[in-house]
Amino acid sequence: MTRSTINVSDGTMRMRTRMHRLVFTVLAIMGIAGQPSSGAEPQSSPIPVPEPNAILARLQPEHPRLLATTKDFTRLKQQIATNAQAKAWHDALQRDAEKILADPPSRYEIPDGLRLLATSRRVLQRIQTLGLLYRLDGDRRYIERAWKELDAAASFPDWNPRHFLDTAEMTHAFAIGYDWLFDAWSPDERATLRTAMVEKGIKLALKIHRNKSGWTRARHNWNQVCNGGIGMGALALADVEPELAGEFLHSASESLQIPMAEFAPDGAWSEGPGYWNYATSYNVTFLAAMETALGTDFGLSAMPGFADAGMFPIHLTGPLGRTFNYADGGDGTIRAPQMFWLARRFSRPEYAAYQRAVAAPHPLDLLWFTAASSAQPATMMPLNKYFRGAEVVTFRSAWDNRNAVFVGFKAGDNKVNHSHLDLGTFVLDALGVRWALDLGADNYNLPGYFGVQRRTYYRLRAEGHNTIVINPGGELDQAASAVGRMIKFESKPDRAVAVADLTAAYARSASRAQRGVALLKQKQVLVQDEVEAAKPAVIFWFMHTAAQITLSPDGTLATLTQGKARLLARLLSPGSARFEIMKAEPLPDSPHPERQATNEGVRKLAVHFVNVETVRVAVLLTPLREGETDADAQAEVWPLAKW
Repeated sequence: MTRSTINVSDGTMRMRTRMHRLVFTVLAIMGIAGQPSSGAEPQSSPIPVPEPNAILARLQPEHPRLLATTKDFTRLKQQIATNAQAKAWHDALQRDAEKILADPPSRYEIPDGLRLLATSRRVLQRIQTLGLLYRLDGDRRYIERAWKELDAAASFPDWNPRHFLDTAEMTHAFAIGYDWLFDAWSPDERATLRTAMVEKGIKLALKIHRNKSGWTRARHNWNQVCNGGIGMGALALADVEPELAGEFLHSASESLQIPMAEFAPDGAWSEGPGYWNYATSYNVTFLAAMETALGTDFGLSAMPGFADAGMFPIHLTGPLGRTFNYADGGDGTIRAPQMFWLARRFSRPEYAAYQRAVAAPHPLDLLWFTAASSAQPATMMPLNKYFRGAEVVTFRSAWDNRNAVFVGFKAGDNKVNHSHLDLGTFVLDALGVRWALDLGADNYNLPGYFGVQRRTYYRLRAEGHNTIVINPGGELDQAASAVGRMIKFESKPDRAVAVADLTAAYARSASRAQRGVALLKQKQVLVQDEVEAAKPAVIFWFMHTAAQITLSPDGTLATLTQGKARLLARLLSPGSARFEIMKAEPLPDSPHPERQATNEGVRKLAVHFVNVETVRVAVLLTPLREGETDADAQAEVWPLAKW
C-alpha cells in the first residue's frame, strides 16, 4: 500500500473569503503539511487515572492556575510589547471590553423554554475578556464590571441543569473569574463565587457521574463540554473543596476518554466541523488547565488521533472559507483558538497558521498565540484527504486559490449524534462559488427535532441532501442505523477518487448501492452511482444548489449559473436519463411537518428513474470560466469496481 492509495476490502462573505485565501496562501508559502497519523488504530485499553488524593497532590496552590500562571501573563505582556500581531489582538480585545463595560449584566433568560446557553456563553465571553485584560492592564474598571456580571449570575435560581451544557459553560465562566481575578476579590466575594460553583454546578455534575449516566457515557460533544466546564470549576476550587474536586477530576478524566477515542485514527469528528469546534474547545481547555494546575493531563492528550485533530477543520474548509457542513452545522468559518494550543502541544505549525489567518480574535487566541508556533517550515500539505472512522473525503485543486475546485464527500454513520440521513452526500466549490450545497441544520426547537420526529424534517433526510433516494415515502429514506464505508481512496495528480459502499443505507430496497466521486485533472468532478435494486424501484438523484439552472432540449445537459460563473452538468449514463429541476422541498409521499425551513433560493438538479432494477448514474460537473465552452465536458464511464 502506497501513501496515496488505500483499498479497503471489507466494505460577511468577502472578508471571510479573503481570510481563507490568506490562510491557504500562508500554508502554501510555508510549505506546511499534515503529518502522518499518530496512531493507526484506537487504543484498546483506557489510560489509568490516579486516585483523587494523588491528583490533588499535584495541585499548584497559587492563583492563577487555569490555562495560565502569573509567569505566563508576564510573558504575554512582553509578547504584546514586541509582536505586532499580539498587540493588534490586544487592542481589539480592549475595544470589545469597552462595549462590555457599557452593557448591563446578563439576566436569567430561557427564550426557547429549554436553553440558558446563550446567557452562559455571554457570561463566559465577558469574563474571559475582562479577566485577561485585567491581568494584562490592571484597569480596575474590568474588575468592577466582572463582579457585576458574576454576582448577577450567582443570584440566578439555577444554571439550568436540565440542559447541562448551560450549567457547564456557566461553571467555566465562574472558574475563570474566580481564578484569574483571585487576588482582586474580597473573602466574601470569593465565597459567593465558590458557593455558586459548588451548589449550581459541581455537586449536580457529581450526581450524574456517580450514576454513570447521561453525558458521562456519551461519545459526543456533551461529554467534553460538561466534563470540561465543570472540570474548570473543580480545578479552581481544588484547594478549598478537595473532596468534591478530587472525585470529579478523577471521574471526568476517565469519562473524557470515551469521546477522545473518537478522534482516532486521523483526528476527524463525526458530528461535523461545527461540533468539532465545540467539542475540541472544551477538550483542549480542560487538558490545558490540567497542565497548568496539576502539571500533567495524565496522558490524555496522547490518545490516538488527538494530535491530528487540527487537520480536520483545515481540510474540511474550502477555498471560500465555507466548510463541508454535514450534520447539524452551518458552513461558516471555523475559528478555533484551541488550534494554537494544539500547535504548541504537538509541534504542528500548520494549525497555528490556519487560526492566525481567521482569528476574530478571542481572548484565548491572545493567550495561546506565539509567533514561533506558526513560522516553522515543513513539507507541502496534500491536496486530498481521507479521514477514516468519520469516513469523510476531501479533494481540492489548490490551497492558495479562491477559484480552486473543492469537493467534500462522506459516508459515515447515521446513528452519530447530530447526524442526518446523508450517507453519500457531497458539496462542491469552484470558480469562487459553492455549487452543490448542504442546507445544514433546521431549527433545534422544532417539535421532536432531537426525538421521534427528527427524521421527518426535510433538511435531515436523504432527499434534503446531495445523494440518492430509493423508493421514497415514509419516515425513513435511508436506514437510521446505517453505516457506510469508503472502500477505495486514491490520490493522484490527474485523478483523485473515493468510492463509498452505501448498501446498508438502502438495504430495504437494494442489494448493492455504491457511490464514487472523482476529481479529474484537478478541474472536473465525476459523481457516479451504481444501484442493484431487489425489485423494480423508483430512484432519485439530487443536487441542491443556489444557482440558476437551464436544461438543454434533450435534458442531458444542465447549465448552472451564478454571476459570471457557470457549471456544466452532463449526464453521461444511462443514455435514457434526463435532468429535471425540482424545488428543495419534500417529495409528495414524504413527511411534511409544519414550521420546517422553506429553503428559499435553493433548488434541486434531479434525475428520476421509475421501474428500474440495475442502474449506473454518472454525472460530470465541469466549471466553465467566462468564454469557455463545453468541448472538454466529457469523461469515460467505467464500473466503480475498475476505478
